[in-house]
Amino acid sequence: MFTEFFGGRSPFDQFFARNGDDDMDTDDPFAAFGMGGMGGMPGGMGGFHQHQRSFKSRPGGPHGGREKKKDSPVVHELKVSLEEVFSGCTKKMKISRKRLNADGCSMRSEDKILTVDIKRGWKEGTKITFPREGDETPTNIPADVVFVVKDKPHPVFRRDGSDIIYPARVSLRDALCGCTVSAPTLDGRTVTVTSRDVVKPGMKKRIVGEGLPLSKCPEKRGDMVLEFVVKFPENLGQSARDALTQILPP
Repeated sequence: MFTEFFGGRSPFDQFFARNGDDDMDTDDPFAAFGMGGMGGMPGGMGGFHQHQRSFKSRPGGPHGGREKKKDSPVVHELKVSLEEVFSGCTKKMKISRKRLNADGCSMRSEDKILTVDIKRGWKEGTKITFPREGDETPTNIPADVVFVVKDKPHPVFRRDGSDIIYPARVSLRDALCGCTVSAPTLDGRTVTVTSRDVVKPGMKKRIVGEGLPLSKCPEKRGDMVLEFVVKFPENLGQSARDALTQILPP
């Protein structure tokens, strides 16, 4: 019919040519426009498939695309005695924490022993950090576990940096007439200090090298400081009052 009206072959043959008439792919009617398989479109249908693939879920489960953040440090006090600071020691600290199982989602509880080596002379407030020993979940980076050194109250001494303060209690008579004080040391010895001067309340006397080791130079030590406490009598008889009135200067 087309031959009669158009004097030649059908103008649509280029779209539907068969048996290799124009060397075109018989299954690709868009090849004549350079759009085979719609691949000639910007990105073609192949581009569509690429974008389609980009929408697929990311690996790593439901939390795989979320950036993990590290938890804040978990801080514990680590109490030590002055004797332990004097000699150094090792502390075994038991912690309980959560850990991820192999599937990356479920968790388990476990205990762990952390070993802290207390160095001679460490000051109160010294921090010991164990990286990433805290709880682990699918959405976090485990926190650091931090131990902070804290001095235990001592029955005899009071600490002042690398010095130790010893309250030397003396009677009023000894404070006025002279006294001898026997002071214990942290390593079990006794040092004797004699004073011939009048001891005033709050007066201090320093014994060099009988304190705690220096944290940055443990072979050296601070001092022991005797802090005199004068014990006054609760009451005086009249005769004692009269005698003191005669003896003591106005």
